[in-house]
Amino acid sequence: MRSMLARPGEKLTLLSARIRGRYAIAFAMALSLCAGVLFERWVMFAGVPSEATDQFVLMSQAWKTIEHYYVDRGAVRAKAMAYGAINGMTESLGDTGHSVFLTPQQTKRADAAMQGKLTGVGIEIRARDRQTVVVAPIDGSPAQTAGVRAGDVIMEVDGLPVTGLPFTQIAGKISGVAGQPVELTVLNPRDGRKRVIRIVREAMKINNVSWQRLPGTSLAHLRIAMFSEGISNDFIKALDDIQKQNLKGIILDLRNDPGGVLEEAVSIASQFLQSGYVLWEKDANSIITPVPVRPGGIATNIPMALLINGGSASDSEIVAGALRDNHRATLIGETTFGTGTVLSEFDLNDGSTLMLAVQEWLTPIKQSFWHRGIEPDIKIRLGPEVSPLLPNAERDMTEDQLNASSDLQLRKAIEVLASQTKREF
Repeated sequence: MRSMLARPGEKLTLLSARIRGRYAIAFAMALSLCAGVLFERWVMFAGVPSEATDQFVLMSQAWKTIEHYYVDRGAVRAKAMAYGAINGMTESLGDTGHSVFLTPQQTKRADAAMQGKLTGVGIEIRARDRQTVVVAPIDGSPAQTAGVRAGDVIMEVDGLPVTGLPFTQIAGKISGVAGQPVELTVLNPRDGRKRVIRIVREAMKINNVSWQRLPGTSLAHLRIAMFSEGISNDFIKALDDIQKQNLKGIILDLRNDPGGVLEEAVSIASQFLQSGYVLWEKDANSIITPVPVRPGGIATNIPMALLINGGSASDSEIVAGALRDNHRATLIGETTFGTGTVLSEFDLNDGSTLMLAVQEWLTPIKQSFWHRGIEPDIKIRLGPEVSPLLPNAERDMTEDQLNASSDLQLRKAIEVLASQTKREF
């Protein structure tokens, strides 16, 4: 699942700027070509790149052969063949699970997710090593409630194996309308255990910013669930409320945050930085362009710790890299997912979308994290049965309950901030 469609000119992380390239129509036409069309004339008028003419002829030959000779006539469906071909082209790039083709239905769901509205089970998934991996369940989603965890490998959907199926086909099987159940068989790669999880799809209103004063401390546990459009406004308000309560430190929690809109990440990182860069962007010609810190940050001096794990991706990694390289926060937890590219959104003529990596992100000291992730300063792994504490769950906790919590990453962050501020919380 991706995040949203952008307005023209915007850059996103899980998605990005809507760009209508001159080849978009050509690809769509090539993959919907009917038998009997004079291919050479189509090539001349559709603008197929000259160096790709032979390959488009080959595609046309394959299309016509299937159309004329395949025995199961009901299975020969033009749209399914076109989508399968585009998906195959995208997967051939090797940017598995990031650059992706989305059907019109998937495009609409992605729009809704970035607007804080979502219908389905509420998980971010990516393809990795020929497997479908849960990047993170969304806070408050049916998937999180049912026990889906970051890192789970989806083996079956409704009892049918999905390993080896196209990524978009797997996503389509999992998504659906509110009220309908779906059964996922997942594998925990840490212990090799399989679980069968039944989830009822829901219409969700996502609350992407939450915070809570940790019991018995003067620290705020501030969480971002997803970098959706406009989230920085809610985040700045939360920072203002935290400072009004005279709290002495912030634990910024980006665990299981799959990312979202790049502009929101730049704005949020800038709240903690006085100057410098948030990131660099490298294009296909290896030209590197800095993205500077925006002036006016309202929390540039308050002590910080930052929580990350394998479900932290995209914008989460940008913020983590910015705060680490600018020596602004101690990173605690596990290595992040490794989503390090700007995806540009190419709209195809039937409402489908081609999401294509067109730029690579680098941290302020020009380190790549694409397919590598961001390493924490302090590595602490939670057990396979342990879910991170969320601010909403801490509202009714006592100090003793917090100190006995199995969330060792959060407890370490409290210890680190106590040391930094030289006071006992």
